[in-house]
Amino acid sequence: MDVRNIATVEPIVEHNGTTPVWYMMAPGTMREATLGGSLELVNEFEIIGGGKVDPHSHPTHEYYYVLYGRGLMIVGDEEREIGQGDLVYIPPNVVHSLIATSQFAPIRCFCFAIACPDAGEINYTTH
Repeated sequence: MDVRNIATVEPIVEHNGTTPVWYMMAPGTMREATLGGSLELVNEFEIIGGGKVDPHSHPTHEYYYVLYGRGLMIVGDEEREIGQGDLVYIPPNVVHSLIATSQFAPIRCFCFAIACPDAGEINYTTH
């Protein structure tokens, strides 16, 4: 499972020395893997305390960035605790799920996905 945390990334100062940038994935590193794909979605989602996302898969390269909270991320047969500042990469067509670790506190993530070239329309409501 590919999980990266902002706390382990040294910023690079860009834009004429005005902006520190923390690259979770350096420019161009996913170009070959996503070649011919398209931006499928950008969203923010929240799982209530004790809740979970049912196991599912999509023909997309999916990324979850944890804004706050803690959870158990399951990607394929791997499980890992994730929390604020973590970026999780989910490869295309791999079954994944996320469980809020606390019974009382939610986990909130920013998500974006890049569809595989021949993905077609994807149903996110039922799967």
